[in-house]
Amino acid sequence: MDSAQFGVEVVVLAIVARELIAAAAVGVAVIGIDDLFVDGAYFFRRFWRSLTVYRRRDRMTADRLGPPERPGAMAILVPAWDEAAVIGQMLRGALARLDHEDYRIFVGVYPNDPATAEAVAAIGDGRILQVSTPVVGPTTKADCLNHLWRAMRAEEVRSGKRFKAVVLHDAEDVVHSAELRLFDRLIERFDLVQLPVLPLHDPRSRWIGGHYLDEFAEAHGKDLVVREAMGAAVPSAGVGCAIARHALDRIAAGNRGVPFDEASLTEDYELGLKIGMLGGRGIIVRMPGAAGHLTVATREHFPVTLDAAVRQKARWLTGIALAGWDRLGWQGGIVEHYWRLRDRKAVIGALVTLLAYTAALLTGAVIVFGWTTGGATALPVLVVEDGWLSQLLLFNAGLLAWRLLMRFGCTARAYGWREGLRAPPRAVVANLISILACFRALHGFSRSSGGARPVWDKTEHRFPGLLPAE
Repeated sequence: MDSAQFGVEVVVLAIVARELIAAAAVGVAVIGIDDLFVDGAYFFRRFWRSLTVYRRRDRMTADRLGPPERPGAMAILVPAWDEAAVIGQMLRGALARLDHEDYRIFVGVYPNDPATAEAVAAIGDGRILQVSTPVVGPTTKADCLNHLWRAMRAEEVRSGKRFKAVVLHDAEDVVHSAELRLFDRLIERFDLVQLPVLPLHDPRSRWIGGHYLDEFAEAHGKDLVVREAMGAAVPSAGVGCAIARHALDRIAAGNRGVPFDEASLTEDYELGLKIGMLGGRGIIVRMPGAAGHLTVATREHFPVTLDAAVRQKARWLTGIALAGWDRLGWQGGIVEHYWRLRDRKAVIGALVTLLAYTAALLTGAVIVFGWTTGGATALPVLVVEDGWLSQLLLFNAGLLAWRLLMRFGCTARAYGWREGLRAPPRAVVANLISILACFRALHGFSRSSGGARPVWDKTEHRFPGLLPAE
């Protein structure tokens, strides 16, 4: 059967598949080499520290840090819009767990959300200060945080005591008992101290909810560690993060007296970069509470449905990869440029992944159709044996195997080998969510570019019935 008999449409489809394979292969290779560089830097750092630091001293734990030189009060800011289902449990858990003598929790509520306000008021503890915004909600998370900032400063005037640092948390967070002691000690040396964020395992959503376990285990267990080691600004995750009071004052001085930009969808991410731009230093701290204990971290449930996960990822993509380019530009040296490029390549990565999946589906369709009709020999050659593309595809196969091995290792380290084994197949779910989030982000960004004001596109939150062990 010749190509004319076989059908022009199928031949054209084969040619399109061949071009898509080539384009996707190049994109996957570039992204894969970038990730491989970060992996190499991570293992080099671990090897170097094992030869130097850990030969002279044991690995530090939170209980061995010692007291701060100048103990200070901590202000915890918790913005809360439509959080009646979780805020009461979160606050009770924090009050029961936090091991620190001097802290206040400022909770931001809205006048048109009485259920959340009532849940906060029902706690009845003097360490909790409820702050009602003067406008109805939802506004943006940054707007709510700025109201809490003003209330914190008013409390300083009233009490005559200046807070040493500001700690950020969300209404669904499970805090670690040692976090304030750790912040109190380390904020004397650094302007921003970020704890790892470890999503809680939900057996009802092993794939959609479970993919967050894999992504945060790698991001906060490896990528952020390398970012800090290379000297780039450490972005805040918005939870489990302490910022030195003087650093926030400097940012507020250049932003109409408030530290959080109300036009931003990812004010936490931008805050960390702004601290770096002003010469401040941030760190990610991975430290057990005590020898043999779990890492001091913030734990919380993440979305378990496809729609909620896509909406959350789209907000992150919009704020970091799209709006962040416009808002923060490319300030800093080559290292800072590199990490901002990694932050902003997420949209490109999702599109390259879509291209690769499309190429794979088209290739499969062409091959199946060719064999079932007996016209396989009439098709154009998709990949020439021993050609550059075949070599590149072999290289990419190696990169993929390594990437999945890294995902397994990071997840297993944080959650055990069983979750580690689920991480490789969950990568497909993560890719599909990223693709859908990419298109939602691009659509939303095109609308916001026309002047639409951002709103708090929050997801529904849950709080665990049984607090995780420390």
